[in-house]
Amino acid sequence: MTDYILPIIFLIIFLIVTFKKVPAYDYFTDGAKGAFNLGIGIFPYIAAIMIAVNLLRLSGITEMAAHILTPVFGFLGIPPQLAEITLLRPFSGSGSIALLNDLMTKHGADAYITRCACVIMGSSETVFYVAGVYFASGKVKKLRFAIPVALFSALISVIVGCFLVRFL
Repeated sequence: MTDYILPIIFLIIFLIVTFKKVPAYDYFTDGAKGAFNLGIGIFPYIAAIMIAVNLLRLSGITEMAAHILTPVFGFLGIPPQLAEITLLRPFSGSGSIALLNDLMTKHGADAYITRCACVIMGSSETVFYVAGVYFASGKVKKLRFAIPVALFSALISVIVGCFLVRFL
């Protein structure tokens, strides 16, 4: 059944567009042009974020910060092994997925640590990437409260997520 959902949706849209005589191809090409221009406009922001994340990981700063914050994370009920993934998640989705893969390989898929890491991945967002993309495309310059609130929300989601995994 699920193999037919997308073709059926495509067919329904095609029939609606045909009967209403909407110039769908023109709208599609206009949207593609806009997406291309948007991609070019936000590319420098995305490149800067990716370079910064790689520099942080390669320099060992994330590991050092995770090591320093391990007692705090332990007090909050977050396993110490998740300090690095918690710190890296707001910066990089692919980097945190690599850390998640390492945790799964080392501890197994059903371990408490791995389940907490999966909740962290599912309940938080790459804050700086999203802020770079959306705020750059909207030409927003004043990020006074947006980034701190998003980071605080990500931390709360990690704490609550690990708490729920422990007791559910």
